[in-house]
Amino acid sequence: MSIARFFDRVEGARSSLVVVNRDQPRPVQRMLSRLFEDQPVHVEESAIPDGAHDVVLLVRDGDVVATSPLEDVMQSVLLVNSDLFSTGARTLADAELPTVLTEIEETRFDVRGYPASETDKLLLIAVSRAIERDAWLSGEGRLRSAFQYLSRIRDESGTRAVYDTLGDSDLDVHVYGVPDWVPPESVGVTIHGGYGSDFRRGWFVVHHRPDGGGSALAAYRTEEKRWTGFWTSRDDLVDDIADYVAYTL
Repeated sequence: MSIARFFDRVEGARSSLVVVNRDQPRPVQRMLSRLFEDQPVHVEESAIPDGAHDVVLLVRDGDVVATSPLEDVMQSVLLVNSDLFSTGARTLADAELPTVLTEIEETRFDVRGYPASETDKLLLIAVSRAIERDAWLSGEGRLRSAFQYLSRIRDESGTRAVYDTLGDSDLDVHVYGVPDWVPPESVGVTIHGGYGSDFRRGWFVVHHRPDGGGSALAAYRTEEKRWTGFWTSRDDLVDDIADYVAYTL
């Protein structure tokens, strides 16, 4: 049993991101396509007479479910890399994601880590930080985050800065991983160390509100440098993920 049990709870619906009336250079379109390469998200572009320029539409089952400026997509994921999150160059306050990305929820992503891919994991990393940001802004509830190895909090200056900030807030923050390092009491988090598969392979960030629901990312390392995961804001699914983590780990 692992957090991968929740993968069967998402439908895996296919979505499309449509860039409308693109004025940005063609490499921007190529970067967006590469970000979702081999994923259940189709990327295309379209010219619409008299329509707004440089707009991204999220389309599902023929319906437009979200729109965002292309500039927001560029600044949040296309023009950044994962190092900006780990080094702290991209702060918690900068971690907001446009709705065309957050609304690709309950879609299973299969991603590869570096060096197999420089972009695959980026969206899951960005969603993780966005959930942390939303929890911080809400200032309430419980945040549960897995790091595989707790030493990542120490070794990644950006991650340490984020969890110093979260631990200093009114959130109840819990961290999970192999206890190869123990965060000092000053970080303000509750530590859960272990050596089971969820501690070694699990990647989750779950913000559970006091009244239930919230948002969650759940992923699992299926093999070396390869992950499967999704994110959701569906209340019953967030509740179940939060309960699983609370009572199992």
